[in-house]
Amino acid sequence: MSIECRFRLDRGEFVLDVDLSLPARGVTALFGPSGSGKSTLLRCVAGLEHAAGGRLVVAGSVWQDGKRFMPTHKRPLGYVFQEASLFPHLNAAANMRYGMRRTPARERHVGWDEVVELLGISHLLGRMPDALSGGERQRVALARALLTSPRLLLMDEPLSALDHARKQEILPYLERLHDELDIPVLYVSHAPDEVARLADHVVLMDEGRVLASGGLQATLARLDLPLLAFSEDAGVVIEAQVGAHDPHYHLTRLDFPGGEVFVARRAEAPGSRLRFRVHARDVSLALDKVEGTSITNLLPATVSAIAGTNHPAHVLVRLEAGGTPLIARITRRSLEQLRIEPGMRLWAQIKAVALLG
Repeated sequence: MSIECRFRLDRGEFVLDVDLSLPARGVTALFGPSGSGKSTLLRCVAGLEHAAGGRLVVAGSVWQDGKRFMPTHKRPLGYVFQEASLFPHLNAAANMRYGMRRTPARERHVGWDEVVELLGISHLLGRMPDALSGGERQRVALARALLTSPRLLLMDEPLSALDHARKQEILPYLERLHDELDIPVLYVSHAPDEVARLADHVVLMDEGRVLASGGLQATLARLDLPLLAFSEDAGVVIEAQVGAHDPHYHLTRLDFPGGEVFVARRAEAPGSRLRFRVHARDVSLALDKVEGTSITNLLPATVSAIAGTNHPAHVLVRLEAGGTPLIARITRRSLEQLRIEPGMRLWAQIKAVALLG
C-alpha cells in the first residue's frame, strides 16, 4: 500500500509542485532547507491548504481528487506541530481524552494504556501544561494525536522548539513509536541528525519541488544531490546488528553487510539492531591495508563514483563495501596521487562512528 499525493499550489512568489508515491508504513522524512515547501506539503495532506485539482490517496482511500475534497476534521490523521498547543485549562489526561473523543469507539485501534506506556507519561497525567517541560508537553501532544487512532500521523518539526537536552529526551520515544505502532508517519525536518535517526524513506525538497525520493540509505549516499553532498553533514547511515561485546577493551562489535566496526561498549544484547552514521569527512582511503595505525575500523571497498564538491580542493568518492555504501571526502590532490577511479579496490578507514540512539 502507498500514499499517493499530487499537489500544485501557486502563491505567486512560491509554487508547490509535487507528485509523489510514498510507502504507507514507517517514517517518511520531508527534508530540505527552510522555505523549501515541506510544511506546505504537510498542510496540503492535512487538508489545511486546498490545492485545487490535487490528488491524495492514503492506503487505497481517496481523501482528495478532482471531484471530492475531504475536510480536515474528517481525515483520519493526527497532527503534531512545532509547539505542543495543549489546552492550557486542561490537564494532560483531559487533553489526551479530547483527542480520543474525536474517534468513535468502534474505530479506535490505539489504546489509552498502550500510548501512556509507550510515551512514558503515566506520572504526567494529572499535571497542567504550564507544569510540564517542553519535551513533556510534546509527548502529551503526541499522545493526544495517537489517541485519535490515525491512519496517518503528520509531524511538523516537532523538536525544533526544544533545546538539545529536551530533544535527546524525546527522540527515544519517537523511535519506540516507529518500532511498536504500525502507523505511517510524515515527518518534516531540516535537521540531518533527526532524519538519520528516525527515517526509513526520505523526500528531499527545495523551492517547492521534489529533488529526490527514496530509501534513507540509498538517498543519503547519492552524489548528484548538492543539498546532501555539499553539506558538512554529508555521509551515510548504516543498519547494523550487535555482534559481540569485548569485555577486556570495553568495546562492542557491530556487524553489517560488508564488514564490521567497533564502538565503545553498548548496553544492547547481541542480535539487537542499531543504526549508525559515518560522515564523509571521517573516511580516508588507502591502496593497501594499513598496519600500525590507531584506526581500527578498516573495510575493503570498491570505488563506484566520484563527484566534485562546492570547494575545488575536495572531491567525494562513493564506495561499495559488500553492498553497504560509504562516502569519503578527500582532497583532489589525494585523488590524483592515489590514481583513484571507479572500479578500483581499496581500503576505507573509518575514523569515527556516530551511533544513532
